[in-house]
Amino acid sequence: MKKIICTFLCLALLAGALAACGKSAESDGRLSIVTTIFPEYDWVRNILGERAGDVKLTMLLDDGVDLHSYQPTTEDMMTISSCDMFIHVGGESDKWVAGALANAENGDMVVVDLLEALGGAVKEEELKEGMETEAEEEDEAEEEGPEYDEHVWLSLKNAAALCRHIADKLGGLDPANAAAYKANADEYIAKLNALDGNYQQTVDAAAKKTLVFGDRFPFRYLTDDYGLDYFAAFKGCSAESEATFSTMIFLAGKIDELSLTAIMQIETSDGTLAETVRENTKTKDQSILTMYSLQSVTSEQVADGATYLGEMKENLKVLADALS
Repeated sequence: MKKIICTFLCLALLAGALAACGKSAESDGRLSIVTTIFPEYDWVRNILGERAGDVKLTMLLDDGVDLHSYQPTTEDMMTISSCDMFIHVGGESDKWVAGALANAENGDMVVVDLLEALGGAVKEEELKEGMETEAEEEDEAEEEGPEYDEHVWLSLKNAAALCRHIADKLGGLDPANAAAYKANADEYIAKLNALDGNYQQTVDAAAKKTLVFGDRFPFRYLTDDYGLDYFAAFKGCSAESEATFSTMIFLAGKIDELSLTAIMQIETSDGTLAETVRENTKTKDQSILTMYSLQSVTSEQVADGATYLGEMKENLKVLADALS
């Protein structure tokens, strides 16, 4: 319900802005590409290659806000309205997008919806044993149908497929440079595939095959890629941050049962839940390790050199520690 209300508010917001500004938004003549989150942004940078400086590339979620709580500003809506290409994740968190596109100034905009592009590779959110449930989500699921796991970018295999799709769409938008975009995508995808192979080698050689997250769990695509199992306090798209004691006891019991040496969390966690899980294990000596979901990377981190491949390499190091 909250998402529906928000969509209508966004519609009203954009309609008012367009009424006030009409066609006055000026363009500097460059191709304009708008992405919602960092993985999309960095993929496009690599596909553009030497053309990156000739394209106006925007990342909307650039101040650390989480994908699931982001709401566009009037400025964001206007930026989307006149762009040549708009790339977004899709799914429940992007319900606001329909309003933005319905009122877009550029009727020829190329839109890339990651979930739509992946088609049958998209997975439904999974309620694993021991996870917290949310009554509001259950009611909405009955009314609206299944909820899909939006964290498709955390699979290197998905990333490769999506980069190919984006390069094809970009080539259609800018045919003069289509061959360069394809070549850049080929080179980048080779790096993604090599890292994918490193992940599989690490998992194959690992002593453990299960992760326990004292947190939300956005890594289902990653664990499914390499045959790993997991337990977690919340689903990846959950808005909850406080777990019941029974959930924490369940997770602590899994740590003990499987003799795991690490408890996992994501970068937005304050560590409280993972620490509580550890305090309820028998040995109380597990490491608390952080994996990066890459959905709240800031513009400052980008300026400091953050890349999708770099962050996924860091995740591999953490994964290797967790499975040892």
